[in-house]
Order: sequence, then structure tokens, then C-alpha cells
Amino acid sequence: MIEALTHIVRNAGSAILEIYNGDFKVQSKADATPLTAADLRAHSIIVDALRELAADTPVLSEEAEPPPFAERRRWRRYWLVDPLDGTKEFVSRNGEFTVNVALIEDGVPTVGVVGVPVADVVYVGDRRGGRASTAYRLDAHGRTPLRTRPMRSQAVTVVASRRHGGDRLARCLNALGERFDVSRKLVGSSLKLCILAAGEADLYPRLGPTSEWDIAAAHAVLAAAGGAVMQLDGAPLVYNAKESLLNPDFVAVADRSYPWPAELRRGM
Repeated sequence: MIEALTHIVRNAGSAILEIYNGDFKVQSKADATPLTAADLRAHSIIVDALRELAADTPVLSEEAEPPPFAERRRWRRYWLVDPLDGTKEFVSRNGEFTVNVALIEDGVPTVGVVGVPVADVVYVGDRRGGRASTAYRLDAHGRTPLRTRPMRSQAVTVVASRRHGGDRLARCLNALGERFDVSRKLVGSSLKLCILAAGEADLYPRLGPTSEWDIAAAHAVLAAAGGAVMQLDGAPLVYNAKESLLNPDFVAVADRSYPWPAELRRGM
């Protein structure tokens, strides 16, 4: 499965780059977010390939109308896809956009593949083996294992969005700055969670709306590498458990044993 998913994500990435390297038009969806031909082309490639790979497994993609929750709630296993996460990064041509395919089983992302087309990099997380979970990065140099870093000092690197933040996050980070030596790494798309998985940062607090497909694949990568994604009360983030596909506020962490939710709540 992993080899097939990696091939699918790379094919979608190649199609995206063909459009990225030329002239393209930008439309607006009903929620005022941008849409390009690259989003739609990647969606078509991924959905067709997943249906061929596992015809009996439903596919939920950002670029298709989701079934009603009355139908979705019966799914024990399904694909969750964001064909092009970071369309604003795509439009601004900064390269920080990703292709995301996740397998969700009983509300948990058990497999995730995240492609970074501009860099020709793929991040993979496979949690199906329990304690034998594997996470790695594929690039021109081959396969590199991923492992999150433990919290061992007062120096903390926070991954933050280039385009989303707000007063709540500012207050939260200012409060963290009173107890830690905080540095920030600004990154677009689901790359933020992959950076945590690679041991290059400590946490990513998200105090604002995201959708389940935005983070599911990278969530699987991070969890397989030793990290976690939690709600601010410390509860795990669960998928397909409600009508809305919007996530609650959450924090993605490298060291799952450190009480980051409690630390963040102090500044809120």
C-alpha cells in the first residue's frame, strides 16, 4: 500500500508542477478560498487511483462535496485527501504546498503520505504496526527515518503559519516566551507537522479553523514519528466524529509526554 500511495502522491505532484510552472487562473470557492486547475487535476488523479487501489474504501476529498454525516458516520475506514494543501502558497509560488493522502480507521489516521512537489520530497507515516510504527522521508538521497525530538531544554521552536495567527495565538506565544526561549519557524501547509516529525521543531499550536483533510496525512506522519496532535484539553484529535469537518483548536507536538496543552492554556 505504501509504495502505491507514494506513487499516487508523486503523480499528483507532477501534474501540479506542470500547472505551477506555467500560467494559471485563480478562482474563488464558496468559502472565498482560492481554487486552481492544479487542485482539480490532483483531485482527479488521486481519487481515480485510490478507487483502483481499493474500490470498496470511500474517498473524502476537499475538492468534492462530502456525503452527509448520516452516511459518513458508518465509515470505519476511508481515505481522506487534500489534493493541494496550501493553494495560497501555490498562487504566491513559494513552494510550500503539499499533496496529502491519509487512511482513516475508526477515527484515527493510521497511514499518511505527504508530498512536497517543488522539493521532490515525500513524507510517510505508517501506524498500523502499533509499536512498530514507521515514519520516513524520501528524497533524492534515499530514505531517511523520522523521529521527533524530546523536550530537554528551555529553548523551544514553534512552527507557525505564514498566513494565520491572530490575537489569541499572539497572547499564547507571548506567555510561552515568559517561560521559554521561543523561536518561530514560519511555514505553509501541512509541512508544519512534517517539520515536527523530522525533529526540527517542538510544537505547532493552531488556534483557528482548519479542516480534517488539512492535517490528517501529516498527523499520521507525526504520530508515527513519535509525536501527537491533541485538543487543548489534552484529548486526542478524532476524525469523522461530527457533522462538521472543521477541527477544534489543537496543538501538534514533538514530545507527546510533555504537558503542552496545559502550558498553552496558561496564556489563554
